[in-house]
Amino acid sequence: MAQVTAALVKELREMSGAGMMDCKKALTENDGNLEAAIDWLRTKGLASAGKKQSRVAAEGLVALTTDGAKGTAVEVNSETDFVARNEQFQGLVSDIASVSFSVGDDVDAISGATYPGSAKTVAETVTDAIATIGENMNVRRAKTVTVENGVVASYVHGAVADGMGKIAVLVGLQSNASADTLAALGKQLAMHIAAANPASLSEDDLDPEMVEREKQVQMDKARESGKPEAIIEKMIVGRMRKYLEEVVLLHQTFVIDGETKISAVIDAVAKEAGTPIELVEYVRMEVGEGLEKKEDDFAAEVAAAVGA
Repeated sequence: MAQVTAALVKELREMSGAGMMDCKKALTENDGNLEAAIDWLRTKGLASAGKKQSRVAAEGLVALTTDGAKGTAVEVNSETDFVARNEQFQGLVSDIASVSFSVGDDVDAISGATYPGSAKTVAETVTDAIATIGENMNVRRAKTVTVENGVVASYVHGAVADGMGKIAVLVGLQSNASADTLAALGKQLAMHIAAANPASLSEDDLDPEMVEREKQVQMDKARESGKPEAIIEKMIVGRMRKYLEEVVLLHQTFVIDGETKISAVIDAVAKEAGTPIELVEYVRMEVGEGLEKKEDDFAAEVAAAVGA
């Protein structure tokens, strides 16, 4: 039997566009013969899937799995929002969220884990789905929130199915208060986070570079007024305080009542429950954030076709 070398696997991957493990298996099954391996990949629908994997996938779904003091959010991308409404894709995302809940946040670990009810890995199952559905897909990220004693509450905005949609939020509340009390508070906080999109939980968590950049912007704007530096310094103190109130979760105004600070909302529930409540962590995950989305120009496509 011919030896399947790393160079041979690399060559097949470049020729077919299929995944590394699929290429290795194809070569093993076909005694190192490249042409036969390509045919094998095409027969399995993997060569065409590989080509699709080069396309931008910035749509998709985020999904949540929670159980008491633990919750996991995962994002699985597709090329179009149309596929996000596909029941097969939704089932895939739901199962991947369950896997993430078990194995953790690492995408490589998730991809290499066994897919529920199958002998295949998550990565292999995603590749199969690419070939079947006809769009590129990928597991982009996952994040787990846990508390030692309390509840991890959740909220999904723009839900298309149970536990999945366009924005997913997890809120970790540490407390001896009842689970019902924490779940109710947690859901309200999660809804606020989905709407307000805070930059950090507290001032200590805020990116120093982000703060310094904002301060510099405010300094430049203030100097345009022509006021003395001493006055400008006082102006900046007030403007930066306002800035922190806008981006730091605990300082933000609760969107549900429009007047109470988030920290005060938590304190009020804690007082009523007769025990401290601490918001220790949150996750807000929105589909496609930070990704460059492909903008289709239908008119340009038609013009190009006519020109051709």
